[in-house]
Amino acid sequence: MKRPNILVIAGHDPSGGAGIQADIEAAAANGAHAATVITLLTCQDTTNVHGVEAVAADFFDRCLETALADMDFAAIKVGVIANAEQVMRIVDLAERLPNVPLVVDPVLRAAGGGTLADDSVGQALRDHLFAHADVVTPNAGEARLLCDGEADIDRCGARLSANGRCALITGGDEGDSEVINREYVAGEPREMHRWPRLPGVFHGSGCTLASALAAQLAHGHDRATAVRRAQAYVWRTLDNAFAAGRGQHIPARIQPARDS
Repeated sequence: MKRPNILVIAGHDPSGGAGIQADIEAAAANGAHAATVITLLTCQDTTNVHGVEAVAADFFDRCLETALADMDFAAIKVGVIANAEQVMRIVDLAERLPNVPLVVDPVLRAAGGGTLADDSVGQALRDHLFAHADVVTPNAGEARLLCDGEADIDRCGARLSANGRCALITGGDEGDSEVINREYVAGEPREMHRWPRLPGVFHGSGCTLASALAAQLAHGHDRATAVRRAQAYVWRTLDNAFAAGRGQHIPARIQPARDS
């Protein structure tokens, strides 16, 4: 069985709950192989982020070029980015691979509240990288930050789904009795995906969703099918989440994906 390659550009979480480890596991569970380029190193546990170090620009560039020279990619997933310089380097990559689906998970803060990216990253994502994305997957809090503090999620969705891309704004960080993920595509009706809210707080659910979605696109599924399958997979990982440390639970990603 041939597994499509996806290129994952994201950070390292030593707890194994989020970041590159989450991406690799989610991609594998959804039938894809993840090649990874690290954007930043974190000092992090299951409670919060305690320190961040960006990968040097020259080394980051070398890692990207080495991966591209060796492998063909059926999708790209972008997670946390350290600075605007890295954003622009990924913009250049997207322009070189215009037919490769691009999923951007705009990680700006950890679930525990710690800052992961510098202040210029959100603007650079919004002003430059999102134009090349097929799907962006912010949670509600990130969507508001990217839209200059706009409180209304529907207005955020309209802004973030400009230029024909899909904005899937997840609601796990909201206070609703159920989790409502809102899917926006310009010119199409908003779609609401409702999931039972599970007890507890989870570490790495956004990474898991974005990488599962990239893997589904890499298999050639259309956007609507990929979005549906990725969400169903993520809900199962959360329903079976486990406590590896003293903080947030980690999704049980090592399980086969299903059709629904």
